Amino acid sequence: MYTIKEVSKLMDVSEHTLRFWAKSGLFPSITRDKNNIRQFDETDLEWVKIVKCLRKIGTDNKSIKRYIDLCLIGDSTIKERYKIIMDTKEKALQQMEELRNQLDVLNYKQKFYENLIKNNLEDPWNPANKKVTT
Repeated sequence: MYTIKEVSKLMDVSEHTLRFWAKSGLFPSITRDKNNIRQFDETDLEWVKIVKCLRKIGTDNKSIKRYIDLCLIGDSTIKERYKIIMDTKEKALQQMEELRNQLDVLNYKQKFYENLIKNNLEDPWNPANKKVTT
């Protein structure tokens, strides 16, 4: 069994976030010890993994709760859960493409600045370097 502090370190999720997710019903099998402290087992860690993954992609808690509820209903919901995962995967692929585009811009700017540094040039795009004529 793991405490919330241990899970926080293991899963790189803040204790505050784990408590919020737990209160939101995203970990259906968490138990509490005699001191009312949350106890996570290996199954709970798997729930934390999927919740963390879905949240990082931008899935809202209500949609994650729906996914978890479908899991708990059982195998009759496999197709619906599959659709949720595929929709989420598509969203992740779109985010990756956006990040690739941003990385392309950063790579261009890196080369641009490396050239300025190497050749001891002024930045022609910097408005502060423009000469004001009157």
